[in-house]
Amino acid sequence: MTTTTAASRTAPPALRTRTPGWRDPRIVIGVVIVAASVLLGARLMASADETTSVWSVRRDLPAGTQLGPAVLERRQIRFAESADADRYLSGTDDLAVGLTLARPVGAGELLPRSALASGDATKLVEVPLSVAVDDVPTTVRQGSVVDVWVAPKTPGADVTGQRAVLVLDDVVVVSAPRAADSLAPESTRQIIVGVDPAASNTLGKALGSTAAGHVVITRQG
Repeated sequence: MTTTTAASRTAPPALRTRTPGWRDPRIVIGVVIVAASVLLGARLMASADETTSVWSVRRDLPAGTQLGPAVLERRQIRFAESADADRYLSGTDDLAVGLTLARPVGAGELLPRSALASGDATKLVEVPLSVAVDDVPTTVRQGSVVDVWVAPKTPGADVTGQRAVLVLDDVVVVSAPRAADSLAPESTRQIIVGVDPAASNTLGKALGSTAAGHVVITRQG
């Protein structure tokens, strides 16, 4: 029998751990994940900053209101298109002295450039009307758009061909105090409407009609 000595045995090769090289797929995948995360985070932060400063209205404002810090505030809004942002007055612009509304704007609404009046159209001619409480809707308030009609004072006059006449069309209510708060008798209500200066040439005829007839106010919307 042959005896095998320890010296004659062949020792197995030693195993050494190898440091993964840069070509290791695990390292490549890790780098890609980190890079994608950084890029996504950068885009999210950039989109969060893509807001535009615009002016908005603090409360309901009727046409003819002069604008200023007391009635406006800046808001940061994200618009889908730059053209949409251009429709509103930028919050980076200082409000021009004497800037006036050409139409009513509601509370919380962004201030559209189309609602701004300019030149001689910035001031409305205020016309007071005394109207029977039964001839003006209870919903009429400051900022409402109304029509002013004059009906014949004589009952049944429309039978003879005399009918109510529209004397003021699409005018804005500047003030509409309650009957108890006004100086007028309780059976009447004072309504002050704003008339465009461009229509002042017809104002005399309208006032003459209201004095000779029965004033009725209708509200649109």
